[in-house]
Amino acid sequence: MLWHSLNRVLDQLRPRRQGVVMLADALLILLAWHATYLFRMGVERWLHERPSYDWAVLLGVIAVYSTVSWALGVPRASWRYSSFPDITRLAWVCLGAGLACAVVILMAQLNEVPRAVLALHPVFTLIGLSLARMTVRMLSESSRARRTGAQDNGQRALVLGAGAAAKLLIAGIQHRSWTVVGLLDDDPRKHGSRIAGVTVWGGLDLLTDRANLADVSHLILAMPAATQAQRKRVLALAAATGLPVVTVPSADELREGGTRIDRVRDIQPEDVLGREPVKLDELAVSSLISGRAVMVTGAGGSIGSELCRQIARFGPSRIVLFELSEFALYQVEQDLGERFPHLPLVRLVGDVKDLAALRRAMATHQPDLVFHAAAYKHVPLMEDDNAWIALRNNTLGTYLAAQAAAEAKVQRFVLISTDKAVNPTNVMGATKRAAEMVISHWAAQGTGTRFMAVRFGNVLGSSGSVIPKFKEQIAKGGPVTVTHPEITRYFMTIPEAAQLVLQAASLAESGQVFVMDMGKSVKIADLARELIRLSGHTEAEIPIVFSGLRPGEKLYEELLADADTTLPTPHPRLRLAQLRGELPADWLPRLMALANDDSAATPAVLRNRLHELVPEYAPR
Repeated sequence: MLWHSLNRVLDQLRPRRQGVVMLADALLILLAWHATYLFRMGVERWLHERPSYDWAVLLGVIAVYSTVSWALGVPRASWRYSSFPDITRLAWVCLGAGLACAVVILMAQLNEVPRAVLALHPVFTLIGLSLARMTVRMLSESSRARRTGAQDNGQRALVLGAGAAAKLLIAGIQHRSWTVVGLLDDDPRKHGSRIAGVTVWGGLDLLTDRANLADVSHLILAMPAATQAQRKRVLALAAATGLPVVTVPSADELREGGTRIDRVRDIQPEDVLGREPVKLDELAVSSLISGRAVMVTGAGGSIGSELCRQIARFGPSRIVLFELSEFALYQVEQDLGERFPHLPLVRLVGDVKDLAALRRAMATHQPDLVFHAAAYKHVPLMEDDNAWIALRNNTLGTYLAAQAAAEAKVQRFVLISTDKAVNPTNVMGATKRAAEMVISHWAAQGTGTRFMAVRFGNVLGSSGSVIPKFKEQIAKGGPVTVTHPEITRYFMTIPEAAQLVLQAASLAESGQVFVMDMGKSVKIADLARELIRLSGHTEAEIPIVFSGLRPGEKLYEELLADADTTLPTPHPRLRLAQLRGELPADWLPRLMALANDDSAATPAVLRNRLHELVPEYAPR
């Protein structure tokens, strides 16, 4: 109980810890001076037979010891975690300061100060300073052992943020063998206060002093309502400490109800990138979707499944899930069934290259909107042996899905495209550019269906994305492989991409291609370094290895071709691409011939003929 009260006082003094340590050490030096006189002169004489200038000598001794102590960094060390190196440093302080004091006193001919006092005072001081630190450490460890009992697994967390989320977090995680040692918050009104029995030490700038982290094994970011810019700043401070960093769920995650505030998770790339959340025109999207039947091709993929989740929020009459992979279809169906139990789902195993299956699905279920997300998108995998398959799936599949939608009089057909369709250097990008050209063809037919495309960059956490690979490599202890030190990419989160697709669908007229505001491009190597740091490691422990550009890979991605221009839209994160001219009259027959020619399965043949269809395609 005594230590608990003392601990509270120490926590409140932590922001001024170095000054308090200097004052405590000065008091111990003073006591050691008196103890030395007592040892040398006995009880009867130790107080009365001193020189008249003894008090001035004592002040000088304290000043010398304090100066040497400060120079050697003694006040920065935490008493609660004192160790042999700390005691060694104290020994050097006492030796250096003791010699300096003895030399000055002797040179000043202050002969009434006993020589034995000058010789023994450094020893008594070292004993006093060391005993004080060892006593504090012993009491601290005893208290911690009583608090955590047998469940102490070394997880001692410093919580960043001292709001309502921190209070709920502490209440939850301390029952799961975490020990919260303190909180930091930039609000000066909270400094020194206690939340759920834990003291707010001070501001986040205390993270820059390593001594404040001596008893900390993890940092927990507990600021779910903070802006992305605020979170990015705090994460930068946290990453610089070299400690593992975890976070509570964001406000969006909590609103979705899939997690709780005390369920800490690892830092995700979207926490690092600092993008502000998308603000949807909810009324426009709701009027587009509410009460209507929506079909999503590739419904089990990363983008397709998130599209389904976002669509479900706006109350469609039903969602038709069209997916080639049985397992992926099962997964998205289970997820939607759990999140939206009253939403009717139609689950269809189907291939977008099968026109009969597409016609049957649309005739039977009569969707008002079709989002075409079915595609092969892994660049190196589609570059050689699978190039012809990529063309058939990405381009022919788009043509057939659009044809079935036109025949079924679907109101809107939205193609999910990619930044790799701009000045493509790989087969995947060229096939997606050809898919955009297919959309232009169907938009010109005057069928009554509005055909449009939405183009965006890399999506964090999607299948085939570099980020899951980085996290897996870090978990295995490295190395982390990056293709090139200068390679950059645009990134956005899966929910952000899906929401902007819905927004674009509510705005678009037929034949338009929308380009998303992807923010600033990010160096992949910098992102890898940040993830390594936030995992609590250094590049010395988990190195980055550069493996070289893969087939068809660019150093820099583009969102618009050189000759394209863009126009603003009512939504600030979307722009309208004005693409070049109409298709040649024989373009479509050449596409169909290529997609049905088995001899085109040879990669070189496919690339040459694909270049004829997509002139801006420049194979590498």
